[in-house]
Amino acid sequence: MSAERNAAIWYAQDGFDPKAKGINGRRVAGESFLKGFLRHADVEEFVLLAHGAAQIEPVKALAAELRPGKAVRHAPLLRPGSITPVQTVFFPSPNYVQESWRRAAYGTGAWSMCGITHTTSTDAVMQGFFDLRMAPVAEWDAVICTSQSVLSSVSYQIDLIDDHMRSHLRAMPPPRPMLPVIPLGVHCADFEPDAAAGAALRAKLGAGPNDVVFATIARLTPHEKFDPLPIYLAMASAQRQLPGQKLFVVFCGQFREDYSRKVFTEGAAKLMPDVGFALLDGASADDRKAALSGADVFMFLIDNIQETFGLAPLEGMAAGLPLLVSDWDGMKDTVSDDVGFRITSRTLPGQYYAQEALRYQGGTDNYVQYCASSSALTELDMPELTARILQLARQPDLRRKMGAAGKARVRNLYDWAQVVPQMQALWAEQDARRMASAAQSLRYRADALPIAPSPMHLFGSYPTEQVSFGKTRLVLADQTGRPSLAEVLVARNYQGLKRIFAAPEHISRVLQTVTAAGSKGCDLAQLEAGSAIKGALVERIVIWLLKYGFVRRG
Repeated sequence: MSAERNAAIWYAQDGFDPKAKGINGRRVAGESFLKGFLRHADVEEFVLLAHGAAQIEPVKALAAELRPGKAVRHAPLLRPGSITPVQTVFFPSPNYVQESWRRAAYGTGAWSMCGITHTTSTDAVMQGFFDLRMAPVAEWDAVICTSQSVLSSVSYQIDLIDDHMRSHLRAMPPPRPMLPVIPLGVHCADFEPDAAAGAALRAKLGAGPNDVVFATIARLTPHEKFDPLPIYLAMASAQRQLPGQKLFVVFCGQFREDYSRKVFTEGAAKLMPDVGFALLDGASADDRKAALSGADVFMFLIDNIQETFGLAPLEGMAAGLPLLVSDWDGMKDTVSDDVGFRITSRTLPGQYYAQEALRYQGGTDNYVQYCASSSALTELDMPELTARILQLARQPDLRRKMGAAGKARVRNLYDWAQVVPQMQALWAEQDARRMASAAQSLRYRADALPIAPSPMHLFGSYPTEQVSFGKTRLVLADQTGRPSLAEVLVARNYQGLKRIFAAPEHISRVLQTVTAAGSKGCDLAQLEAGSAIKGALVERIVIWLLKYGFVRRG
């Protein structure tokens, strides 16, 4: 076990905790990664880069459960160098621009950065890739692309950005970060079917032993995940060709609003009245287990650019189910011919969608409208889909064969036990590249970062003058009738904003030093010696004491 194969996890609850922050693909994937990393990482310690130590307490508790005895260490975000001896930071999205600037003050070669793609269709992520190319990011940094399709997508946008730099800025683009393809993973044991839960669901549905249940676990939104109506039409067509056998569609997920619920429920009633239909709660672990345990086929017919990888099909494979999916993004990699069917997907050429891009970029359309418009012009081959539904319904032996193959495939390729070592190998490669290219590291002044200069560099023309106190003597001002330091701090209540320029005890020590100096006052060196506070912090306190009239210039 070596530090170069480890990474400090940039931790905020938003990226890793769907229970606290709401279920979405990014958080579900983040939680799954965190558990997989804690279970399988070959490291000496787990390092969490976070604002405060209290933030990582949930991770400590999880590590104690999954990896008893393994140390979990907090590295303060304001002191990122404290990740040492670890030399890579893993960021749970592709947009680590801010962290690259935080690193810049220490040098671009101080450590490596590694992000990972989730949804890449939002304006924030697309702008983020543009910003990443302008940021102090080096060739030893990386963005993990979770599929070959994502790599193609990201590379295409970076090509456009680099062309812009050449043509508009007349600049040679910097080296790109590494763009390795490493999939997301699952903990296969979590998805073992429960026979009793499956039997209970089938009984609730009224599904007989020869009937076929197609289940989907996903966010239930027709504009950001998948349009259910083509599925209903194909199911209805297949049902008419299956006398004596009934099809069922089970969607396990959550609706964000009534609009989506109506599209799903009213569409099912109108378009496939002879097909069984049920909704389960995607927030319920029991309902998710029941869906995977009672289904005959796992269905994931995505037609939306919001989807980037497709974690749910891995869960279906882990449950031993054959797959019926769209031939779309990550499923091109994960769903091989022996584990299921990928339904042909088609779009028009890119120029036909220029207005969608411009309307979204310009604020005419919101993200939901952008995704919905693109989805409306995405075809899943209807005859092919109907034929595959019939084939799966009529051939139970094929379903069993595909389910067994899927279970083996996900265990061998997509369990976190297989994926985490790939990530650790990447981090080791990043570290080796960083060390070999140490001479190319750039260091920026901490007070003069282009995107975040010191406010009093940026706004230095605002005051009459800027001062320092190297030769200034400071004397206690007349305190007659004035409130005390403690009273002023209470009245001003900086802590109401949860931010104060210096700790109250440090302010008090500086004031006490000036007080002890008497009428002759003291200079900066004497202040530092008397208060045992060094450097800029003393001068920050002094200008505040002058602002509030506790001291005066002698």
